[in-house]
Amino acid sequence: MSVKIGNIDLGDFPLLLAPMEDVSDPPFRALCKKHGADVMFTEFISSEGLIRDAAKSVQKLDIFEYERPIAIQIFGHDINSMRESTEICEKANPDFIDINYGCPVKKVTCKGAGSGILRDIPKMVNMTKEIVDATDLPVTVKTRLGWDENSKYIVEVAERLQDVGIQAISIHGRTRKQMYKGEADWSLIAAVKENPRMHIPVFGNGDVDSPEKAKEKKDIYGVDGIMIGRGAIGYPWIFNEIKHYLKTGVHLAKPTMKERLNLCREHLEFSLRWKGDVLGIVETRRHYTNYFKNIPNFKEYRMRLVTANDPQDIFDTLNEVELQFGNYQFV
Repeated sequence: MSVKIGNIDLGDFPLLLAPMEDVSDPPFRALCKKHGADVMFTEFISSEGLIRDAAKSVQKLDIFEYERPIAIQIFGHDINSMRESTEICEKANPDFIDINYGCPVKKVTCKGAGSGILRDIPKMVNMTKEIVDATDLPVTVKTRLGWDENSKYIVEVAERLQDVGIQAISIHGRTRKQMYKGEADWSLIAAVKENPRMHIPVFGNGDVDSPEKAKEKKDIYGVDGIMIGRGAIGYPWIFNEIKHYLKTGVHLAKPTMKERLNLCREHLEFSLRWKGDVLGIVETRRHYTNYFKNIPNFKEYRMRLVTANDPQDIFDTLNEVELQFGNYQFV
């Protein structure tokens, strides 16, 4: 049965690319879409930044037709600012608006934004209602199980958010206090899905970095789809690999060195066009480790890739890698 957010059909078991700061930019989203991601989210955008017309925030509003369906994700602590930024986002014509109640970073949470709002559930519900009322677009939420071990109220919270009008929820199976440590607890995500009062899609997030794990989460926890974050960094092939495995029970062949190098070049070229030489280089660096994971005797090349400040130096290094490791077999 097809999963829907409002009237947007996402297919039978959609795979969502998680919104990740300084990762889920247009160059990376383009690669993930090409390799099977069904739903895109922008990097999270500060509501205060949008209202002040801050260049970095405004640039994040740029979306492309080939990315659809795509959500613009916003975060903030002030309800009026969040309502106002929702109206700004609506003009950029996304398919839906997503609210970030999940970011665990201290500079965000200390102001009561991101997962910081999990310490004030009534405000979380009020803010969500104001945002739903401010737009004709569907509104969705990304959040965590709770602030800490003693406040994992996600079953009740999800129901209350549904009651004020959200049309889907994505849940990361950790508390804010856990950050990204330990193992994600999907049992509480399943409890949200199994709540007989819930009728909106429930997407699970956390630790899915292989087709086997995706199948396990789908079969055991009954979620409507899976959101993938860190597992896609430097490895956008994960989406098609999961889809193929769910459909056939067979693994796709791993991308060859040539395919990895070509994608890496494509990624860097788009980043340079998008953000210029300085940021384009810096924000592609985090992907190199995963593009070339587990290759023996690769350290010298990896160091060169992550320290080079000239685009030509990076392309030259990639050409050397192709000569040196072109026939390397990935398993």
